Amino acid sequence: ICLRDRDCISATRLDIDGLPVLFPYDYVYPEQYAYMLELKRTLDAQGHCVLEMPSGTGKTVSLVSLIVAYMTVHPNKLEKLIYCSRTVQEINKVMEELKRLMEWLERANGHAPPLTGLALSARKNLCVHPEVSREEEGKKLDGQCYKLTASFVRERHQADPSTPVCLFYEEFDSLGRKAASPLPPGVYDLDDLKSYGKQKGWCPYFLARYMLQQANIVVYNYSYLLDPKVAELVSKEFSKKSVVVFDEAHNIDNVCVEAMSVNISRRTLEAAQTGIDTLGRRVREIGEEQLREEYRRLVENLKQARRNRETDVHMASPVLPDDVLQETMPGNIRRAEHFLSFLKRLTEYLKLRLSVQRVVAETPSYFLHHIQQTVCIERKPLRFCTERLQSLLHSLEFIELRDFSSLNLVANFATIVSTYTKGFSLIIEPFDERSSTNYNPVLHLSCNDSTIACKPIFTRFQSVVLTSGTLSPLDMYPKLLAFQPVTLQSFSITLAKPCVCPLVVSRGNDQVAITSRYESRADTAVTRNYGNLLADLSAIVPDGIACFFPSYEYMETTVSSWVEQGIMTRVQRNKLVFIETRDRGEISLALDNYFKACDTGRGAVLLGIARGKVSEGVDFVHQYGRAVIMFGIPYVYTQSRILKARLEYLRDQFQIRENDFLTFDAMRHAAQCVGRALRGKTDYGIMVFGDKRYGRLDKRSKLPLWIQEHLKESLCSLTTEEAVQVCKKFLRDMAQPSTKEEQVGVSMLTEEQVETRERLRLSMDFS
Repeated sequence: ICLRDRDCISATRLDIDGLPVLFPYDYVYPEQYAYMLELKRTLDAQGHCVLEMPSGTGKTVSLVSLIVAYMTVHPNKLEKLIYCSRTVQEINKVMEELKRLMEWLERANGHAPPLTGLALSARKNLCVHPEVSREEEGKKLDGQCYKLTASFVRERHQADPSTPVCLFYEEFDSLGRKAASPLPPGVYDLDDLKSYGKQKGWCPYFLARYMLQQANIVVYNYSYLLDPKVAELVSKEFSKKSVVVFDEAHNIDNVCVEAMSVNISRRTLEAAQTGIDTLGRRVREIGEEQLREEYRRLVENLKQARRNRETDVHMASPVLPDDVLQETMPGNIRRAEHFLSFLKRLTEYLKLRLSVQRVVAETPSYFLHHIQQTVCIERKPLRFCTERLQSLLHSLEFIELRDFSSLNLVANFATIVSTYTKGFSLIIEPFDERSSTNYNPVLHLSCNDSTIACKPIFTRFQSVVLTSGTLSPLDMYPKLLAFQPVTLQSFSITLAKPCVCPLVVSRGNDQVAITSRYESRADTAVTRNYGNLLADLSAIVPDGIACFFPSYEYMETTVSSWVEQGIMTRVQRNKLVFIETRDRGEISLALDNYFKACDTGRGAVLLGIARGKVSEGVDFVHQYGRAVIMFGIPYVYTQSRILKARLEYLRDQFQIRENDFLTFDAMRHAAQCVGRALRGKTDYGIMVFGDKRYGRLDKRSKLPLWIQEHLKESLCSLTTEEAVQVCKKFLRDMAQPSTKEEQVGVSMLTEEQVETRERLRLSMDFS
């Protein structure tokens, strides 16, 4: 957040519509003040809102300052803040702002606020076990943790002390849970939790899990609330008097859809069959008494069978808690041998369904009818498939749960397809959708309705805030997520001098229109003009340039063409070139070297992908992103059958036209890409929209307000040379020194200036 860039010697006391708020900086931006006003009105109305805040204008500190103040003044109305973000880096940013706020509150009041705020992340980010924590891969680390903390392992340790267990978990279980206050009031980020855990000898991960209910502020990943498999374990008991914040929420509908979708391939089924065989061998080896005990629990009640310790729950139900049958387990899958026979029939049936030579599309209802007619598998036992597999794995005391991940995926598929008859499509594709010769059949159980995962959140919690720098058009989100917002607001950005320069390049110097339309992608003139645009800008723009393509395939063919035409040689004379690949390790290495090249003054160009890791999670602040070029409009692959099924569902159920959704989706990702150029008011950058279609009103109007305001009509249809001249002038203007005095009263407000504006606003409201 750019607020960190300025010196801060005091905090600012604000009156936000009658609510006293301590803002932990000596200036506040006008958009921050307006943002807090709308947020306060939403909390007063106990409703939901969609707020679009310009990139780098202090959205996070505005949120936490206002909500903490509201919780302090109105503890009976609002008890908890649940802040959901996407990455560990973003979680750390939130905790940093929260710590700063608490420090200033302590200075102002003379004592620390009696609030507890903590971050929660995966085990790999919190483990302090000297051996387990060395494991780099998250799933492997989870497995190592399970080996030391499973309830049956701990029972063995009681009988045989030589059986290894996690001493950090044992200490927490015996002492931490009994403590009156396991975690004193304060703000704890991931590193703080690890330090506290080492000091006490307690497991930081399970300490954080245990403290979630008691904490006033919880910061964690989206999946802990949106993914039913995780939310049932972690977020089950949260108070209704809570405000949920989804930061960077521009992609929330896709997150909901992905959380409820399952893909099964032939390889998945082969691995699942291996898992069934392994279970069968263990059932034959284990004692009858142990199996009878499990059967007795299942006969009594399903919920009794689920009374496992928190450490045992590794395969949670993939459906929402309200959709789980509150009944006993069906009789035909209670006995272990009967259940394994059931799984074999299910797996063989799915193998049969994958033996196709043409695409098959059907509804869950038809699938259930067909499986009942073909192999006599009824709906009810399918719904209990995941629950029954959990129980069996626990009873058989398997430690290597990773060996059963494919079988668990099949069980999840069975549970979901038999629970939801609406909002899903079942598609079997025999060939890769982009290659008609690569035979690789895959069964897609695709969720089309994002409301299935998120509607319980809007119903369960008092207020839900969707916020991001790129949410336009705002009215699409209430339609997609089926909720009634109290506030829909997009905020402009106040600048002492224009530090953002958006422009549309529609033609090359040869007057050939440039576009990424599919029919133009093979046109060498279009490819050449894109290359000339990059080469010319790389000669005048200092430091770093980030470029984004609609897809990997388009980037690969375009770059190959540039190499043949000699354009890449021109670019490399000016800057080093790095390319985003599908490999995470290669991406990290490329980014490190890109930043080094910018720091040393050599300059660099990074070629990335819209919807990729770089476009979503990397900030190109200051010299790392003086320009961002969007090559084309990042439409999704429109021939995808999964996408077609979702578009059809949106049209029929929500009256959202196909073209409207596709354009909305493309423009939000384009805005997310170019938004990388501006990460604060002390930053500046050029946003180049490289496609003639961006000049159309139907496309421009879907960009965020803070970009639209600076995209003048005269900048909406430029040639490459005209764009270069505009950029030169902009860079000369940005090179002129600016002072804080120029910004105060315009883009930065003192406490007195805020009070003056508030009085003016109130008088206008009164009149």
